[in-house]
Amino acid sequence: MASKHHPTPLSGGDRKALSKELGKARAMANILAAQSAEMRAKGLAMIRQADKLLCESWNERMWSDGEPIDLSPTIDQAVNGGFAWLEIRCARCKSPSDVDLAAMKHTPTTFVHDLASRLRCRKCAKAGRRPAATLLQLAWQPRHPQTAS
Repeated sequence: MASKHHPTPLSGGDRKALSKELGKARAMANILAAQSAEMRAKGLAMIRQADKLLCESWNERMWSDGEPIDLSPTIDQAVNGGFAWLEIRCARCKSPSDVDLAAMKHTPTTFVHDLASRLRCRKCAKAGRRPAATLLQLAWQPRHPQTAS
């Protein structure tokens, strides 16, 4: 963006005053830009912490209640909070597996509890069955060697 044109005053005192004011304005713009970047970084860190706490809260409710809880974090919130893996268990064969939420082809605003009916066990699918998965918890890393989707 081109800088704004300020007509140069004819008198020497006015030229000095104009250059002084322009210098102050440029300095203030730099200060405000730095403060904005700092506040944005703090805000992103706070959002990341809030997403992490939301995932931990959902995990605790899942553990205590034992069923998918409405108002779970979204896929985007889980990944942002550091919980990029979802532990599931097949409703039929009870084999556990992990799902990489970051690699899913669902929109990031999809709630984790909405995935229960969409996730299937690969082992049972090979046998011609497609039972729904049971959600267990969100995790930092995969816990089972075989993953399902």
